[in-house]
Amino acid sequence: MTKEQLRSILQQGWFDPVSYSLDEALPSEKYVLFDKGAGRWSVYYSERGRRTGEKIFDNEDAACRYLLQVLEEDPTTN
Repeated sequence: MTKEQLRSILQQGWFDPVSYSLDEALPSEKYVLFDKGAGRWSVYYSERGRRTGEKIFDNEDAACRYLLQVLEEDPTTN
């Protein structure tokens, strides 16, 4: 899965758009998918300018699938 495919899934209305960010590094209180460059991606929760629960992935597909899973499991995101 690519970031754009994930974006399409998320925009179908199942998830509250204020609960995630695919384009901002440190938004306020959102789950984030961040391209670290060199094929590395991170997924974390951004809160008060801090990254919590950050996981690093070696490919875009794994990071996108993980973020989707996190959003599905968090009842506050839909």
